[in-house]
Amino acid sequence: MAENEFVQEIADIKSDFPQWYTDVVLKTEMADYGPVKGTMVMRPYGYAVWENIQSEMDRRIKATGAKNTYFPIFIPYSFLAKEADHVEGFAPEVAVVTYAGGEELSEKLVVRPTSETIICNMFAKWVQSYRDLPMMINQWCNVVRWEKTTRPFLRTSEFLWQEGHTLHATPEEAEEETLRMLEVYREFSENVLAIPMFVGRKSEKEKFAGADATYSIEAMMQDGKSLQAGTSHNLGQNFSKAFNIKFLDKDGTHKFCYQTSWGTSTRLMGALIMVHGDQRGLVLPPKVAPYQVVIVPIAAKKAGVMEWVTKAKQTLEAAGIRVYLDDRDQTPGWKFNEWEMKGVPLRIEFGPKDLENNNLTMFRRDKNEKFTAPISSDLPAQISSILTEIQQYMLEKARAFRDSHIRVCYNHEDLVNAVNEGNFVKAMWCGDRECEEKLKSDTAITTRNMPADQTPFSDTCACCGKKLDKGEGKVIYFAKAY
Repeated sequence: MAENEFVQEIADIKSDFPQWYTDVVLKTEMADYGPVKGTMVMRPYGYAVWENIQSEMDRRIKATGAKNTYFPIFIPYSFLAKEADHVEGFAPEVAVVTYAGGEELSEKLVVRPTSETIICNMFAKWVQSYRDLPMMINQWCNVVRWEKTTRPFLRTSEFLWQEGHTLHATPEEAEEETLRMLEVYREFSENVLAIPMFVGRKSEKEKFAGADATYSIEAMMQDGKSLQAGTSHNLGQNFSKAFNIKFLDKDGTHKFCYQTSWGTSTRLMGALIMVHGDQRGLVLPPKVAPYQVVIVPIAAKKAGVMEWVTKAKQTLEAAGIRVYLDDRDQTPGWKFNEWEMKGVPLRIEFGPKDLENNNLTMFRRDKNEKFTAPISSDLPAQISSILTEIQQYMLEKARAFRDSHIRVCYNHEDLVNAVNEGNFVKAMWCGDRECEEKLKSDTAITTRNMPADQTPFSDTCACCGKKLDKGEGKVIYFAKAY
């Protein structure tokens, strides 16, 4: 197989980014289309990435004090109707079961779009006094949202996620938890996925249905669009009042709990592909790559080659490094192409000359560079050091790209032009929902989030031109989004 054959099977990343994305997902065997429209099958290579994401995230969630649990996928329809804003927000996406067990159901069942309602039903049973608080749970599960327009990992009718739910005695504790999980998501995204994030509060229009406030992490893709990669919601007492979740406080009175929920999903997989990928395919950060290192023996039948690579694999695996020894009956060039396309961070090519010279010939996927180095007496430490460099370089590269595609704008025309040129725009906004909705309907540009630093830098709304009195207006990011 020619060395460029894989690349020819992938659309050009610059001229057709959406098709490039789909090609990479399919060609690298991350996922395939399911038989039901809008669904996907995660193939072993893609699911291995998800397992590594799950492992890293789960450890961080448990460190906050949350414990894992599991709730049923079926929810009584009446539960959804208890919180008016919630049912209105999810109604268009809800899948409903009306017939099961050979007969029509007496009450319709909702296939879980999110679990606030069923969890609140149980919270009301479990919480009695202030001693039961805070109550903090998380579940890893699937959810169903009947999307009209789908794309693997980014938006599918069924997807995998984690959703955390907590109860607190005071509004201050609930807000603290909401922001703490937002920071967990930011740190995870940067240090594990090597993706820098825009962090801030969503507008009233864009907040979660039934929340008092929603905060998000937003990633910039290589086409300049935003991908909402995680959200953390302060639900206030909205669900507690709807489901009668009360506790006996220290002062002897019953009070409604304050609640939060937060989640990330397999959308993170889409972010990984679109932030780091290139014309050759995937570029995976070492911390989530199924294989951090692939060893390709050269002239494997020559004396000593297979002995060395087999021992090297065992040594690296013993040190906790994920390694694949590719001794398949294919040419080295074919293997190089496949593993580059699949984004393996580091490739070791080892043949008779390397054995003779006590050298390693290596290829870094992040820089697409081949180099040689003497074999260290501590091979795991040598390889771990290179993987650490790759992880850091990928974050720095993604941050440099993001920062070079942020524009500060002061009027509508500049805002629209800058976004259409593939940038995020930082601007002043009047906060008016009609202004926000008109921008979206006219241009497909949406508000993303409001950073913590709300220092005004203009007295005019960049969307509608309204003059802002002192203290009015919001600093906010605008972009087109997936």
